[in-house]
Amino acid sequence: MHSRSRDLVEHAVTKVPAVTLGFWIIKIACTTLGETGGDWVTMSLNLGYLIGSLIFLAAFLVLVSAQIRARKFQSTLYWATIVATTTLGTTLADFCDRSLGVGYPGGVAIVFALLVASLAIWYRVEGTVSVESVVSARVEWFYWVTILFSQTLGTALGDWVAGEDRGGLGLGYETSAAIFGAGLVIIGLLWLWPRVSRTALFWSAFVLTRPLGATLGDFFDKPIAQGGLEFSRFYASGILVAFIAGCLLLIPQRAARRAARD
Repeated sequence: MHSRSRDLVEHAVTKVPAVTLGFWIIKIACTTLGETGGDWVTMSLNLGYLIGSLIFLAAFLVLVSAQIRARKFQSTLYWATIVATTTLGTTLADFCDRSLGVGYPGGVAIVFALLVASLAIWYRVEGTVSVESVVSARVEWFYWVTILFSQTLGTALGDWVAGEDRGGLGLGYETSAAIFGAGLVIIGLLWLWPRVSRTALFWSAFVLTRPLGATLGDFFDKPIAQGGLEFSRFYASGILVAFIAGCLLLIPQRAARRAARD
């Protein structure tokens, strides 16, 4: 009986989706929406980075609380919460490197330190930072706070590599997207090597998909003179929402199963 109960716990489903190719497609679309949506609120509506961050922080807290109260995995709720983290990550990164005046390198350093601290505390308390261990309310809070910091770091990285001002490297949106895309290809190849930690690869990919989405979002809405397509942020966000909704209808979503600690 004890063995059977332990087996049920080890193979219990989580409230996060299984990590598949479809997961990454939707995730990149959500990160791109985070860039266009966040910029629409802070720039197009002229609310500023602080007010925008407070708005998205409220949405983040409401959705994470709903996610934790849910009894099982709900794909729409999960991805709505991901969008909340990526829009909040956009405005927080912009607030750090622009409103606080620390520049892109400073913003990257601050958020990187927060992400490392979040992972370190999570690991110290739970003994693992695997997404397949998200089966309790406490772990869910660790998970979503870490997700938020990873989204914010991704935004800061994308701005640092692509931007020309505030200490940016000035490589442009197309080159930046190619760099981050190449990084994801390398992670994909490392996934084939069984000795590499799947948990480390997941978090590395999660961070890198954010700047890829950020540069794609900037490419859509920035002026042509700055290397963008000059689409309206509002319409670009609407198109991305429709695309994500279509993906949720067409790409099967299932809850990940709890795995052994690594």
